[in-house]
Amino acid sequence: MTADIPIPRPPIPRAVVIGASAGAIQALSEVLPALPPTFPLPILIVVHIPADGGNMLAPLFAGKCRIAVREAEDKEPVLGGTAYFAPPDYHLLVEAGGTLSLSSDEAVLHSRPAIDVLFESAADAYGGALVGIVLTGANQDGAAGLRAIAQAGGIVLVEDPSIAYADAMPLAALSECPEARVLSLAGIADFLLEVGKGEGA
Repeated sequence: MTADIPIPRPPIPRAVVIGASAGAIQALSEVLPALPPTFPLPILIVVHIPADGGNMLAPLFAGKCRIAVREAEDKEPVLGGTAYFAPPDYHLLVEAGGTLSLSSDEAVLHSRPAIDVLFESAADAYGGALVGIVLTGANQDGAAGLRAIAQAGGIVLVEDPSIAYADAMPLAALSECPEARVLSLAGIADFLLEVGKGEGA
């Protein structure tokens, strides 16, 4: 007789990455404030904002959220229970050791920061222990990055394009990643709450 071979369990998520564009503030305002102060994972966020748009996202959400919120800084370690926003005009990346990196490399899909840059670097850093989320937006940024997360074995979510403020980005993500779970904003918040309890995978 041969011993039963255990079925491998998917990795427990260690980080969350979120990309959003047009309608981002409204969408994130339904997701991030739902998380409790005990939420254990880091959340790395890219929102398309103009280079001269000012550093307004972190202060705005710091006043709404129970988790810590800050603008990402180059070479700082990624901490759990903290939401990091990419600063204007810089790509946000994650290095293999769990350190943030900022880059002024060329724009991707006319965007800097670009969602694909964050998602692809996070897929390299975290492998399957990553949750990738594409929210509302009016271009295709995030689609290739979400595909990279799925190929690394991570969990991929897309805001329901039928009710998103702008459906182009969710539709592009689903075209590249048809296996992604399609959820409302409330559903995404609920999913993250379960992930935070270690039950979301």
